[in-house]
Amino acid sequence: MCGIIGYIGPRQVHDVLLEGLSRLEYRGYDSAGLAVHTGDEVLTERTVGNLAVLRRAMSAGWAAHDATTTSTVDVAAGIAHTRWATHGGVTEANTHPHTDCGDRIHVVLNGIIENHQELRARLADDGCAFTSETDAEPIAHLIEHHLRAVDDLHEAVRRTVLELEGHFAIVVLDRDEPHTLIAARRDCPLVVGLGDGE
Repeated sequence: MCGIIGYIGPRQVHDVLLEGLSRLEYRGYDSAGLAVHTGDEVLTERTVGNLAVLRRAMSAGWAAHDATTTSTVDVAAGIAHTRWATHGGVTEANTHPHTDCGDRIHVVLNGIIENHQELRARLADDGCAFTSETDAEPIAHLIEHHLRAVDDLHEAVRRTVLELEGHFAIVVLDRDEPHTLIAARRDCPLVVGLGDGE
């Protein structure tokens, strides 16, 4: 079973996300990943394996972009995911978070999108280039598609959710809105909590 987490707040985002994922390890998973907004950019890391593998990859690859020192915002945001493969093999390309073509929209998913093949075909006809075999990636591209029409993240996510079939919970991070996370669900548990007195 997948586990997803999102955080906005003053604490070191990647620490909060990794702690949250560690609390979800009992569910079992084959890969893990996260996306952290530093205020200047979104840093991502995706690995096959357990959280120890993800932590090692972050230690090796994030030194030049240390999210703990480069953040230019008082409140930072991030999303993370542990994956149990349902659509597509156990590969780094299939690990969440997934992004749109412009690397603006980042999405994590728990659940199943039953009409993902139809959405994928329609979006490919519109010029979207897919990098994974998952049912989660079309969500990011569909949000991107709706953003072109409405230029409002909340409305784009709302329109996207209306097109999705299945049971799911998602969390969306937008590179252009560093103080915002949007969560949505259908027939799938989603726990929202505030910490640190917020």
